[in-house]
Amino acid sequence: MILQFFLVFKDYLIELLPFLAAGFFLSGLIHEFIPTGWVERHLGGKGIKPLLYSTLVGTALPVCCLGSLPVAVSLHQKGARLGPVLAFLVATPATSVTALLVCYGLLGIKFTAFIFFAVIVMGLVMGLVGNLIKVQPGASASQDEQLATDPICGMNVEIGKAVKTEYKGEIYYFCCSHCQQAFESRPEEYSRGNSKNIAHRLKHVLKYSFVDMVKEIGPELLLGLALAALVVTITPVGKFVGDYFGSGLGYLFSLGFGLVMYICSTASVPLVHAFISQGMNIGAGMVLLIAGPVTSLGTILVLRKEFGGRTLLIYLAVISVLALASGYGFSLTG
Repeated sequence: MILQFFLVFKDYLIELLPFLAAGFFLSGLIHEFIPTGWVERHLGGKGIKPLLYSTLVGTALPVCCLGSLPVAVSLHQKGARLGPVLAFLVATPATSVTALLVCYGLLGIKFTAFIFFAVIVMGLVMGLVGNLIKVQPGASASQDEQLATDPICGMNVEIGKAVKTEYKGEIYYFCCSHCQQAFESRPEEYSRGNSKNIAHRLKHVLKYSFVDMVKEIGPELLLGLALAALVVTITPVGKFVGDYFGSGLGYLFSLGFGLVMYICSTASVPLVHAFISQGMNIGAGMVLLIAGPVTSLGTILVLRKEFGGRTLLIYLAVISVLALASGYGFSLTG
């Protein structure tokens, strides 16, 4: 059983690495190159437009549930309101071009069209609910730090942690000693803000992506994967699903299974196809298609850490209600 656990964990990790790398790298690009003002302007408003932006962008990105977490955290740290961030977390992992094509091939056009529009509606509803939530103090403490802009690379740095130099009565803050030395070698040029070292900024993208973000949420992601692998190892899911969950109980099974397991949007399609072919209710299959990619133990752990336990409970409650409603509504069409 121990060997099986490590084999399952390895398979999860291998499957996830490309998506996690993409998610971490996107978070680094967002952190370094997207101005805070842009985020506040497009994702920080109170109307429907920021939610629509987040949902549509999320459906277009080929990033999984876990890969979307560092991107969402970066957006929130940049000033995005909680509503658009939660809308992004719903829409991004639930759909992708690959998943939709696989869904069309295995489950047909009706499944594909329904889940695409259901996810957009879920993202918007989750965003509206998220805008009503007040994040607990300290859930995202980095927003409270006073920031300054490094005149060499243009990076936002925390004043309390940055190295600094005084020039002509003004204090300049730097992300590292390299930027400080570059400034001190040509202070007149850099103090006017005319130069930004792109190569140096790209180094910061990589550092933020694969060092800072890994330290921030890496342990939670690994714990989530380990727990998911443990569930797979000690709780086989086979033909008994069709035998015992062909009725309404299938909805509860799909919801519970989807909430605790990591199943990416593409991988969930053949699994649902297999369950339905063994007798599972098609509505329950739709619940699993929606809840599986959107939630995972890694997501739960990171959401709790970054946004607080209250936000996590509301998120799970909304996802559960909407997934069950979508599944039941889809069963009526069949």
